[in-house]
Amino acid sequence: MEKENKKLLLKDLCARLPYGVICNTPEGDGHLCSIIQTVFGTEYGINIKATERDYFNDKEVCIKPYLRPMSSMTYEEKVEYLNICGNEMDNPLSSPRYSGIDYLNSIHVDYRGLIEKNLALDCTGLHVYD
Repeated sequence: MEKENKKLLLKDLCARLPYGVICNTPEGDGHLCSIIQTVFGTEYGINIKATERDYFNDKEVCIKPYLRPMSSMTYEEKVEYLNICGNEMDNPLSSPRYSGIDYLNSIHVDYRGLIEKNLALDCTGLHVYD
């Protein structure tokens, strides 16, 4: 896997950590519990369930989050997202600057195109987060 794709996936997983993202690994599916980076910044570890595995140091990244494409957002989700973003635009100093992205993370929407890059799995219709 290209270094840039690894970085993109890691950035995305870090942002989703508080929202209980479920990931697929060679060991099975599980909730992402932690992300560990060494002092020198070259090795990454992922903790799925209670088992630590090093899914980032292989040539191929072996972890893929289950995400929804943006096209799967419901009307209500789109309205909520636009309301959040509108509030930021109206008065950016009185509200969190990235609450729109936080909202997309909380509903597990792929806004970075990870599904198309084969870095995430489309969970539409799988009931992964039910």
